[in-house]
Amino acid sequence: MRNTKKRGRWPVLTGALTLVMLVAACGSDGNDDVAGSGSIGEKFDLSGATVTVGSKEFTEQLILGNLTKLALTAAGAKVDDQIGLQGSTTVRAALTSGEIDLYWEYLGTGWVTYLQKEKGIPGAKAQFEAVRDADAANGVTWLDPAPFNDTYAIAASKETAERLGVTSISDIAALVASNPADATFCVGGEFSTRPDGLPGLEKAYGFKLAPANVSNVQDALVYNQVDKGECAFGSITSTDGRVASLGLTVLTDDKQFFPPFNGSMNVRTDVLKEHPEIKEIFAPIAAELDDTTMVGLNAKVDVDGEDPADVAKDWLTEKGYIG
Repeated sequence: MRNTKKRGRWPVLTGALTLVMLVAACGSDGNDDVAGSGSIGEKFDLSGATVTVGSKEFTEQLILGNLTKLALTAAGAKVDDQIGLQGSTTVRAALTSGEIDLYWEYLGTGWVTYLQKEKGIPGAKAQFEAVRDADAANGVTWLDPAPFNDTYAIAASKETAERLGVTSISDIAALVASNPADATFCVGGEFSTRPDGLPGLEKAYGFKLAPANVSNVQDALVYNQVDKGECAFGSITSTDGRVASLGLTVLTDDKQFFPPFNGSMNVRTDVLKEHPEIKEIFAPIAAELDDTTMVGLNAKVDVDGEDPADVAKDWLTEKGYIG
């Protein structure tokens, strides 16, 4: 599956980013005990295949990357671990250059960020079909998406939402016009620059934040900063377990700006042609990953402090996919 001769094809991954990949590859591989186990081991045989699994660096991606790694190991494949790469464009470059074979991506990210479409398409089915068909020319196959929709959203603490009288993003636009000093934002790094992030949100809702009112922070820090009132509003993702644990108020996207962000396994097309079993292995797993399930899995890491690899292994074991 992985062609080691391609290691030189990293035009964007140099210096520090290459180091990130090397560190990610050094993760624990103590999962050989699942090889040939569970329903996956009974139905599939990928012995002799080597598959390079990637993911981004945040909690949900680490869980999905480990789910993928464990499932392929159970099928008998040798897995090269590149879980935890830094940033969407890094992981996408790794896929299209052949450095990784597959990873979980989001419909909206594929459509707006990679295919550079100005606006998302309403409805998960329509968005999936559009990105699947358009990305085929790049040698990328999008497998049927999971039900969970990890879309961007804007949240406030319950106290802030009540004090400012906001329930929707249109209410934020009105607040910027009437009392701009109250409209402070904490946003993650990618959200601050992505067309389906803050720049597009401002354009769609017709407001412009003062630069001094926007704090660019790590995504993981946004939740607590919003909860503590350090920022009135923050960019969050809808399946993050901290939204419920902190009691944050998610504001209605009343203009439906944010596109669907259902998760879908992205596989290099030539890899899938060589091993079509990959689609069959992950179809039932994806079908079980609804919003409630994903929120719960994320909360085990971000709220309860569990390790993403352990969370993935426990879930697959509970469902009988691995033994």
